[in-house]
Amino acid sequence: MLQLNILREKAEDICKALEKRNIEARPLIDQVLALDENRRSLQTQLDNTLAESNKLSKEIGILFKNKQVEEANALKAKTSSLKEVAKTLGESLNSTASELEEALYQIPNIPHELVPAGSNEEDNEEVFREGNIPELGAHAKPHWELAQQYDIIDFELGVKITGAGFPVYKGKGAKLQRALIQYFLDKNTDAGYTEMQVPHLVNEASGYGTGQLPDKEGMMYHVGGDDLYLIPTAEVPVTNMFRDVILEQKELPIAYTGYTPCFRREAGSYGAHVRGLNRLHQFDKVEIVRVEHPDNSYAALDKMVEHVKMLLRELQLPYRILRLCGGDLGFTSALTYDFEVYSTAQQRWLEISSISNFETFQANRLKLRYRGDNNKKTQLAHTLNGSALALPRVLAGILENYQEEDHIRIPEILVPYTRFDRIG
Repeated sequence: MLQLNILREKAEDICKALEKRNIEARPLIDQVLALDENRRSLQTQLDNTLAESNKLSKEIGILFKNKQVEEANALKAKTSSLKEVAKTLGESLNSTASELEEALYQIPNIPHELVPAGSNEEDNEEVFREGNIPELGAHAKPHWELAQQYDIIDFELGVKITGAGFPVYKGKGAKLQRALIQYFLDKNTDAGYTEMQVPHLVNEASGYGTGQLPDKEGMMYHVGGDDLYLIPTAEVPVTNMFRDVILEQKELPIAYTGYTPCFRREAGSYGAHVRGLNRLHQFDKVEIVRVEHPDNSYAALDKMVEHVKMLLRELQLPYRILRLCGGDLGFTSALTYDFEVYSTAQQRWLEISSISNFETFQANRLKLRYRGDNNKKTQLAHTLNGSALALPRVLAGILENYQEEDHIRIPEILVPYTRFDRIG
């Protein structure tokens, strides 16, 4: 959520910056500023009314003490009237404050200056590419056919149990899945991230805190009876650990990692591009989250990018990095790098990680602040997160890129975790 004081001071600059997202923000920003002005006016009126009421209450006490009962009763009638006015003002103030907050929730983050212009994924900027795309023979198959051939993932059984997008991993497929989770966690903790185990459901306040709510795209599964949400990523519970927290500057940076299943409705997703593991409603992911001093957050973002590069180098998967354009940038992000692995059998790139700097956008929603070393004034921290990594498409890349005519090789780095070097 953008800060009100910055919106007041730099409304024109913010409107201009948000054009990079291909949105006309002026009407919404004007609405926010009008609501803010009304809120402040109501607050002033309420403060003055309460102050007058308190002053009269003191005078009433003096009058009763001096036996001036008639004058005291006259003032009591006036204070009763002021209390009614204060009640009405308070109700109007609360209503206006709620409207203001809801309007603020509709404004996306300001794109960083490095974000390229563009309207969709076709306009994303490739900034790095590494790894050799293997030459597969005529035997090459997409991962969903390999999964069936070697009986390691059962998509139809998942449909029977739950529905489409909920696969069942079997035998060596399940072990490979578990191996990837452990490998990612080990690498993340070796890099200084503290491992956390967190709930897989969150309350509404947590959804608002990290920007998943209001849910404009219908991505969240809602448990109506308890008013809870299944998490779309570990980012939500991990980052919300810092909601309403004031840190000391010496505590920064903070780096956490966590494995969770992730749940996404993926409303409206259909077609060949969602076959197999390409897009699921439930999948496993290992996340990295950082809380940083504003001066250091972009260096931290670069460090996170290098960390994910290392993971893919060790897995020996061909990949590329994209800097997302304004039209493809997530609502809460100021700058995002997407990693894509090449699916040789499908002959297409598959997104496997997004690494983002949210600057103060999430922190303002969360009320996450830090106190400087030399004074008591608090400031908003910067939050960052990234996938390290999302499993389905990494697994798809391994199955397709490591396939041989009669078996699938296991990446060498994973063999100590799987305790087998081939499937088939």
